[in-house]
Amino acid sequence: MTVVTRFAPSPTGFLHVGNLRTALFNFLIARKAGGQFILRLDDTDPTRSTEAFADAIREDLDWLGLRWDREERQSARLDRYAAAADRLREAGRLYECFESPGELDLKRKKQLNMGQPPVYDRAALHLSEAAKAARRAESAGYWRFLLDRERIEWADGILGDLSIDAASVSDPVLIRADGQVLYTLASVVDDIEMGVTHVVRGSDHVTNTATQIQIIRALGSQPPAFAHHSLLTGAGGEELSKRLGTLSLRDLRAQGVAPMALLSLMARLGSSQPVVLAGSLDELAEGFDPGQFGAAPTKFDPADLMPLTRAHLQALPFAAVQERIAALGVPEAEAERFWEVMRENITVLDDLETWWMLCRDGARAEVTPEDAEFVAEALRHLPPPPWEAGSWESWTAAVKAATGRKGRGLFLPLRKALTGRGDGPDMGQLMPLLQKAPRLD
Repeated sequence: MTVVTRFAPSPTGFLHVGNLRTALFNFLIARKAGGQFILRLDDTDPTRSTEAFADAIREDLDWLGLRWDREERQSARLDRYAAAADRLREAGRLYECFESPGELDLKRKKQLNMGQPPVYDRAALHLSEAAKAARRAESAGYWRFLLDRERIEWADGILGDLSIDAASVSDPVLIRADGQVLYTLASVVDDIEMGVTHVVRGSDHVTNTATQIQIIRALGSQPPAFAHHSLLTGAGGEELSKRLGTLSLRDLRAQGVAPMALLSLMARLGSSQPVVLAGSLDELAEGFDPGQFGAAPTKFDPADLMPLTRAHLQALPFAAVQERIAALGVPEAEAERFWEVMRENITVLDDLETWWMLCRDGARAEVTPEDAEFVAEALRHLPPPPWEAGSWESWTAAVKAATGRKGRGLFLPLRKALTGRGDGPDMGQLMPLLQKAPRLD
């Protein structure tokens, strides 16, 4: 059996970390089994779906290296959903309803006041043909799936054995009054016809999965293997959904987060395995096991991405950053040496620009009042650039001899005077890259 998974985002907004969790799990399952990963755009809502968002989804997945084997669009499959709906009508499993949102809300309130679960009462099943015709004259009907009121059970790949009493769930609406096919039906038809074998999605879909299992069986097929991952929360356990606008993948990319850092975190977060920076998607796939994830909400802290990004970038060979460094204007003859000196002092690649500006333009010396006289004396011993590999050692030795200073009291003020900052690469390596003497203005 070929393992087939899918990621089915709606092109109505940008992908965020919650979407990535779903996409990555499905991708890794297919990758590990040598199967297929489908990108399926849920674009049946023409008022909200845009091609711009579809392009953004592809761009984000491509940035992460999550390549799909084929792309499907639900808007191109409306005839398949209509055919499935006809089969369900013929089998007596799809029935027309006419209640307005206001009428349904009133029914729910009455049920709750009586201590009953707010489940649709199936009143539409008892309408005469004449009553239906009268209601159609007022407004178009919508269509619900008639659930068998029995327990729906399945072995979930993450949550374990699950069981939901269909009597506690309203018959799901599959087709709206305007004719739009809803996700519950479209997803089922697609999964059946595309041969999807494994479906991983958020735990907020558990009840939806139960109803879809019945729909799949009503259409004469067997359900795929389902697994429901926990939902993400903030670092303090707060609901993350309200913050997802600031955690879109494009925002993280703009902040300089490395793809492999993000993927490494998301592939282990919430599991019994420690988060370890991976070198490739194949490495992530090899060690991926949905069964090692827990049911509890998973805390996500974007700050955790920066140490991983830093570690990833510092391990990169020069060839991986050569074009980026060339774009900064670093001379070719200096480029590799510049990378070797700076790689341990960056968190994101954009930090390279700051360091190159320092090397190219020089710095405004940082001098404390108590060190002003010492620095002035030290700069009188500073030879003009260009400086060589031994320039830092010979300069500091000369200053030490002239002033008697040593240790931190010698080296830190000189570093600040030369670079305008108290941290950075080894000065013996950095000084030959500096092209101008510091400014005292």
